[in-house]
Amino acid sequence: MTLVEALRTVNSRAKETARHGFSLACGFTPLHFKTFFAAQLVERTVVGRIDVEVGLFGDLPGTLRRLIENPPDGVAVPLEWSDLDSRLGFRSTNGWRIDRGADILSSVQMRLSELSLVLTELSQRTTVALSLPTLPLPPMFKPPRGMSDPSVLELRRQLAEFAAGLVQTSKVRVVDSQQLDSVSPISTRYDTASDLRTGFPYRPDHACLLAEALANLLRPVAPMKGIITDLDNTLWSGIIGEDGVDEISWDLDHKTQAHGLYQEMLASLSELGVFIGVASKNDPLVAQQGLQRADLVVPRESLFPVEANWGAKSESVRRILQTWNIGADSVLFLDDSPIELAEVAAGVPGIQCRQFPTGDAEGILQLIGEMRDLFGKTTVTLEDQLRVSSLRNNGATVTSVATDPEEFLRHAEAEITLEWNIPDDRCFELINKTNQFNLNGQRLDEAAWRRRLADPQAFLLAVRYGDKYAPLGKVSVLAGRWQNGIPLIDIWVLSCRAFSRRIEHQVLQACFERFDCDQLFFDFLPTERNATLCELLTDFCGAEPNGPVILTRSKFKSHCPSLYAKVLSHDSLNGNRVAA
Repeated sequence: MTLVEALRTVNSRAKETARHGFSLACGFTPLHFKTFFAAQLVERTVVGRIDVEVGLFGDLPGTLRRLIENPPDGVAVPLEWSDLDSRLGFRSTNGWRIDRGADILSSVQMRLSELSLVLTELSQRTTVALSLPTLPLPPMFKPPRGMSDPSVLELRRQLAEFAAGLVQTSKVRVVDSQQLDSVSPISTRYDTASDLRTGFPYRPDHACLLAEALANLLRPVAPMKGIITDLDNTLWSGIIGEDGVDEISWDLDHKTQAHGLYQEMLASLSELGVFIGVASKNDPLVAQQGLQRADLVVPRESLFPVEANWGAKSESVRRILQTWNIGADSVLFLDDSPIELAEVAAGVPGIQCRQFPTGDAEGILQLIGEMRDLFGKTTVTLEDQLRVSSLRNNGATVTSVATDPEEFLRHAEAEITLEWNIPDDRCFELINKTNQFNLNGQRLDEAAWRRRLADPQAFLLAVRYGDKYAPLGKVSVLAGRWQNGIPLIDIWVLSCRAFSRRIEHQVLQACFERFDCDQLFFDFLPTERNATLCELLTDFCGAEPNGPVILTRSKFKSHCPSLYAKVLSHDSLNGNRVAA
């Protein structure tokens, strides 16, 4: 993105009334960096203009302290060496004396401790993205360049300890320096003339890339949900039907280690709760023999379902999506054949198709890096760990429900836990990823989520579910606020893994009992995907809704089926867990 393009992007939203406020906390003069940063945020924000405020030149700690009192939607902190001690920058001319090294180290340690405290406190109030120094240190140390100086190594140790402490003990997000180095070479970052003349130290390309890295942390893209992979010359090297099960490989001895690394990435993503399915044109028995090999890197139980047949790949992909019960637009399909990729792309609209670069080790390494970007998560929840196993178990329960749903529910030994006003990462995740049972398709950014939680009139209900077949973890979230004595519900989602268990009926019953009211107001809006929730409201109201709905207690009671689950309640107001 050029500066002209960045200005055009920012100005395209200038007349919009909705506003998103961000702060750029830096010790240097922001100039073009502010423009690049605002443009990157615009590209990651659906509606509304982006307003970026900046602090005082040379006063990074003071800027951060002021933001604590009135936090914006997000704060970017591009830290540089001169923010830790002015003598480590090029605008200072009184620090390159050999006898001042110890004093600089002491000064930096004090400043890092100060910044750690204020950043930690600020991160409790808003989203904070931090980048560590990206510019070179001055040639102010004793040895010739190319030889490490003890003082430099100590500076970097202090900095690494500071960053590690923030990531481990606070909500501050830190830019990965290695990834930034790969896209912005260190030798092309510093603009000496601009720094000495105006106080702005970056060349345009580096300013744009650093702004992008910080914006990515403040406005992260929701991770994708599933990967469907081919087998031959993709999961492994070779064609199992022709070469035999013992001749396919993914190791150093056969010079096919890149396929082993691909399997390693699939195994890692599976542990994050990513679905991993297989679509292969193969004899199903032969394919299973390959997947049963003891040296397979990705655990066999992580691959579900496996579609091995001679039919069209698009048909296999559609069946996998139906099993997962997720949309094609959140799934990546990988195959070494351009023909198969084209067939699937045409037959499954919305799915992302990527050619597996068989025989190209560098290409495979690049691919698995991109997979981490598409599917990586900052936290792993219990629900992530349960996802694949509960999906497998769901096959048996769905069969039972189809045969005799009432009998299944009666004997499922289900337990539901209602968690009132206890927000966590899983609640936020469910709201922003659930589609089929979603009240109105509303999505929240982190700033809006924080404002909602701080509202004294707001309420939040999260629901955990488990039965004798499997625990599903936290599967539903309902939220709203009191207005004129009426509970107005504008968020309600239920994971597709929890359908057919009457959890939604338990939620409604819990709301009537908790609020002690005769009616609930739902801010319903039909979307392209929320037909499941629409059907529920239609059952209660007698007509398909096309907008906000009021559900009375009498209608609920007259249409509510039998509920068998044991219900417990956990309330943040009293900390008690009791039978509801």
